Amino acid sequence: MRRIQVGAKFAVAIVVLAVAGIGPVWAEQPSESPVELVRQTILRETAPAFDEARAIFEDRKETPRGSQTKLIVETRDGTAGMKVAVNGKPLTPEEREAEEARLSGLVSNPDALKKKQKSEKEDEERTLRIMRALPDAFLFEPDSTAVGTQEIGKAGDRLVRLKFRPNPKFVPPSHVEQVLTGLQGYILIDADQHRIAKIDGTLGKDVGFGWGILGRLDRGGHFLVEQAEVIPGRWEVTHMSVSFTGKELLFKSINISFDEVFHNFRPAPPNLTFSEGVVLLKKQGAEIAENLQPGHR
Repeated sequence: MRRIQVGAKFAVAIVVLAVAGIGPVWAEQPSESPVELVRQTILRETAPAFDEARAIFEDRKETPRGSQTKLIVETRDGTAGMKVAVNGKPLTPEEREAEEARLSGLVSNPDALKKKQKSEKEDEERTLRIMRALPDAFLFEPDSTAVGTQEIGKAGDRLVRLKFRPNPKFVPPSHVEQVLTGLQGYILIDADQHRIAKIDGTLGKDVGFGWGILGRLDRGGHFLVEQAEVIPGRWEVTHMSVSFTGKELLFKSINISFDEVFHNFRPAPPNLTFSEGVVLLKKQGAEIAENLQPGHR
């Protein structure tokens, strides 16, 4: 979800917003006003993490060109990921050897690892900027049409659904937040934990960047992000779906379309280094590949 195109930058920032689990208890009268509930939730979402808990999980991404599955591990030096399957089939021996060589190259090349860490940090900063702008960028109100409908969330959760639309008084401080001026949709909040359980947004108009010179996203673009408490006390993105078209620098087409599921979360060893994470990926990646072989039980 990457880093060069204006549209892709938006996808990175917006999609890491949050998500859920199964069958909520609706809170029709939250104790806070809608905007205050959102403001408190954003403070919780963007608060620094003080625990060192890390996870290992699988990432299956589907695009119009097919699907790709990766094994991801969080380390103290950033995330490490290894492709383990394409279109549901394990890699060939040659492809697997290339993936392991790529990871080994990162371990043995400090400059390449620093470049990767810098890119991850930039993505995180864009995400924080988008999230911190949400309470001011939108007007929120209870979504009464949602009462009685089925939503994502763990049984017993007190979930509040709010509709949002652009706030005409919002002035984006940079092109990063510009996309918010065209979004409308709804947000689902766990009111007890002040976490975003789901956000579903659609561009109600074309949105230009840099007076349309840097780029434009077309009306009708859509994103969906969900998050769950995958490990006790630990919320992670579990699903995102993004579909946007537009233009970059007036000429180059933007066409972003993918559906990504993150699953099978489990704790990773604490204080894991990047090189140790790569060893773990190679070991568990081999096990996943074996399980994907035809006839395996």
